[in-house]
Amino acid sequence: MALTLKSGFSFDYDNLFGEGKVTQADLDSYAEDLKKAHEAMKVMRESGFIKAHLSKDGTPEKVYFSKLPYITEENGKLNLNSPASIQKLHDFTEHLRNNIDVVVSLGIGGSFLGNKVLFDVFAGEFWNTLTPEQRNGLPKVYFSGQNIDSRRTGDILNHIKAIAARTEGNKLKVCLICISKSGGTLDTMSNFMVMYDDLTKQENIEVEVVAVTDPNMEKKTLLKQLAIDKGWPQFAVPDGVGGRFSIFCEVGLVTAAVIGMDIEKFLEGARDMDEACKNENVFENPAMLNAALKFAAYQKYGRNIEVMMPYCDYLKSTSEWYIQLLAESLGKQFDKEGKEVCYGRTPLVAVGTTDMHSQTQQHQEGSLDKVVQFIKVAKWANDLTIPNAFPEYKKLADISGVKMSEALEVARQSNADALQSNKRFNACFTLPELNEYHLGELLYMLAMSVAYEGELSNVDAFNQPGVEAYKRIMGPKLSELRKSKGL
Repeated sequence: MALTLKSGFSFDYDNLFGEGKVTQADLDSYAEDLKKAHEAMKVMRESGFIKAHLSKDGTPEKVYFSKLPYITEENGKLNLNSPASIQKLHDFTEHLRNNIDVVVSLGIGGSFLGNKVLFDVFAGEFWNTLTPEQRNGLPKVYFSGQNIDSRRTGDILNHIKAIAARTEGNKLKVCLICISKSGGTLDTMSNFMVMYDDLTKQENIEVEVVAVTDPNMEKKTLLKQLAIDKGWPQFAVPDGVGGRFSIFCEVGLVTAAVIGMDIEKFLEGARDMDEACKNENVFENPAMLNAALKFAAYQKYGRNIEVMMPYCDYLKSTSEWYIQLLAESLGKQFDKEGKEVCYGRTPLVAVGTTDMHSQTQQHQEGSLDKVVQFIKVAKWANDLTIPNAFPEYKKLADISGVKMSEALEVARQSNADALQSNKRFNACFTLPELNEYHLGELLYMLAMSVAYEGELSNVDAFNQPGVEAYKRIMGPKLSELRKSKGL
């Protein structure tokens, strides 16, 4: 059984639904809740309203992520995607081309994870080893700010300075993209200040800064005030778009601009998926079906762990992005009425075939508490054939003559069949190709799925009070540390 869209995007749920799995009776028992959840999504799209959702300061807050796939003039009033904002991103690409040598993207949470997804899929591991011509004049890219790690920060600085030392005649041009909605995120701003201070002192390095922060002019963030005072270019972290959904706005799209990705195609995929998710029939709505099956698997069968397992190395960061999406959206102590529920499915990262040799033993025979969610790519852009390099060795000859993608799919299907044979729930998303359009479909469907599950479970999928808890403790502790140092 599979739900397949006109685009070819498919959700195969055969190993998750039916006898001995989530049943039709299970879904029927949620029929009214699903109708209410679907209606809530309609209201969210139209007005941004989500029942009981409050911002971290306790005031009502609209939710606008579902508007991001649509590029309209009206969205410009909300600092969402508009013709002007998309043109600004294209202009940024052209500013970087043949002008900036190195970009360092500094962010944490969604400001790192979403950007890393786009970089990994469309630039790849060896982007920085390509010549400028091979990169079409675009810069090398590094990521920082996702941890307060002195060694790695120092290593990046030393690496950049080593590049500068090899640059003959001209200064090395470095652009620091600092992403922080609050404008004062400890992890990001500490790395930014260390890098800015060090690199601006180097005679052979020229530094530019781009700030991505809350655009509010009435109550300016520290980063925005810095950007105004220093004359740095700015992009917006819009109100109503949490970090885990920000891959579809300027927060993520700024990285898309850095590597020359097709932004419009990415948003088109998300937009077409949103249209599919407007279907009130659960079996024709990918996000509602995904949410309903996994909610039922959790509530009725105790499958409270979801293993996100793409069969593609460069989709590992997509699984890591999904960790934040699921954990922050649904891991909640209280429901919308204030009742303690301690709800939430735990997400885990895995990659096929890599983790078939590490985690699959536990998936196959461990606790019956998991749904394994595969992602596969149907058609690979560069599909290599395994050669018969050593014909005298039969075991090696027996695996030759097939494409690597074919062998990969045999491995994935074998894993799925083995799991199913031992009552282990699993399902598969299929991307026809790994391109901007289909990635946009996948990521948006996952985002909309957690919105549906938030309604089914009656928790606020758009706040993160648990994150704010440690921040309230951390601030005073840092103040105490500075006092102890006489600062």
